[in-house]
Formats: sequence, C-alpha cells, structure tokens
Amino acid sequence: MPMRIRSVHTSDLTAAELDAVRSLMDAAFDDFTDDDWDHTVGGMHALVLDEDGAVLAHGSLVQRRLLHGGRALRTGYVEGVAVRADRRRRGHASAVMATLERVLRDGAYELGALGAADEAVPLYRGRGWQPWHGPLSVLAPTGLHRMPEEAGGIFVLPVNGTRVDTAGELTCDWRPGDVW
Repeated sequence: MPMRIRSVHTSDLTAAELDAVRSLMDAAFDDFTDDDWDHTVGGMHALVLDEDGAVLAHGSLVQRRLLHGGRALRTGYVEGVAVRADRRRRGHASAVMATLERVLRDGAYELGALGAADEAVPLYRGRGWQPWHGPLSVLAPTGLHRMPEEAGGIFVLPVNGTRVDTAGELTCDWRPGDVW
C-alpha cells in the first residue's frame, strides 16, 4: 500500500490528530516533555498515515530566528521527527523530511536547522543537511551563553541562496526546555 502524506498547519489538525502525534512522540522518545511538545506545534506538520488514517510518522517545521554572521536568519526548525516502531526502515522518515524540505524551499525561510539524535544523523546527512562545526550558543534572558554540549548534534540546510559558514558561530533564540 503506498504511503499517504499529509502536510498541514497545527491550526488545521483535529484534537484527535494532535493526540495521535503526541502519543507517537511519547512512544518514540523516552524523555519527551511538555516543553518538547510546545516546540513541536505552531508550524507545519508532515504526517505519514496508514490506510485508516492512523499516524505512522511525523515531523514539524516551526519558525525560529538563528543569528549567524551578523544576521538574524528566518529559520525553519525541524522538530518531532518520529516513526512508529513497527514501521521503521520503510522510507517514512525520508518522506516526512522531503515534505518539510519542500516547505523550507518555498521561499519563506533562509535556513533549515535541526538537532539530530545520533541514530538519525545518517538520514540527515544523506539528505544534504550539513553538521555545524562552529561554536553554538543561545541568546538567553541573561545574555549570550555558549553551549559546547550541543557540538556535533546541530545540522543546517541553507536554502534560497543563503550562505553560511558552518565553522562560524550560530546562536539560537531562547525558549523553555531544550533551546536547541
């Protein structure tokens, strides 16, 4: 059966669909918090659905501002990429990412970014996402704070002619929970 992909804004998801996505996140990540959930909603979602409409895979793209090279870059930040355990290794995560990357390239963003779990690194590298090699920081309410613990886990995808120096500094905006 061919996979069915739905691209939809959070505001157009039903309560049942939101519950299904949250359940998928809780099952996929042992430490998924309410802050993580807040980071996952408020943007565009890519859902892979089975023939009955059950959610098999998910990813979302939310707007953030990342600072790099003296500029604030309009960034589509990828959140909540997960595939139901019994449906992994069938191309669902790639289908989710292809849908989100299409949104990135539609002109609204200058950069795609994400924090990658170790097991997902081959997926992102294989799709052309570049690891960030330079220093990472957050612009917190108390000022700029370096985040060396994030080294090796942040990936970017420049879009629409944007150029970045992945050896330079990259700073994210503040948010509760995991800032990256």
